[in-house]
Amino acid sequence: MVQRSFHVTTIKSEHPPLTLAERIEAYVSRLSTRNNFWHRVCSLIWLPYAFRSGISMKSLAADRFVAILPFRRINRNWYNAMAGAALLANSEVAGGMYLFSRCGGEYIVVCKKLSYKFLRPCVGPAVYHVVCKEELADKIAVGREFNIDIELEILQQVPGIGAGKEKRVGRCDATFHCAPKAMLKARRLARR
Repeated sequence: MVQRSFHVTTIKSEHPPLTLAERIEAYVSRLSTRNNFWHRVCSLIWLPYAFRSGISMKSLAADRFVAILPFRRINRNWYNAMAGAALLANSEVAGGMYLFSRCGGEYIVVCKKLSYKFLRPCVGPAVYHVVCKEELADKIAVGREFNIDIELEILQQVPGIGAGKEKRVGRCDATFHCAPKAMLKARRLARR
């Protein structure tokens, strides 16, 4: 009788398989960038300040992104101008929404540096024009973690002068760190 031995090789994938909780998180992440309704529902749970401030997103093109901050009581100072803290905090939210919508639910997006330059008081709804300074698609295609600089022009909608008339009230430069969730999970498992 001849004995045969079989050598079984296991192929390890670069990223471990996703658990049920991770698949649900990825689904909710993709859902939150689909439209403003799901963005509001998700921000009610995970970003209550963004929910109360009322910031909403509006994508214009692949390289242009607009977020609008309404002129609500929670966003105003005692002298009825948009609060500087509201403008600054929502700059981070607008930049994060832009990157999250471009990177997708497979990435964790964290703000590392935020600098805001106040130019004049804002006495109406604020409009955030987000422009990416670097080529984001190339960095996402590599599939590794990366830092990216974005620029936000903060404008005030001027009622009564005409549609599309806006005046600049501030400028923000931000640096975000984006890391794939699967890579962070593999790194966490390797430490164990």
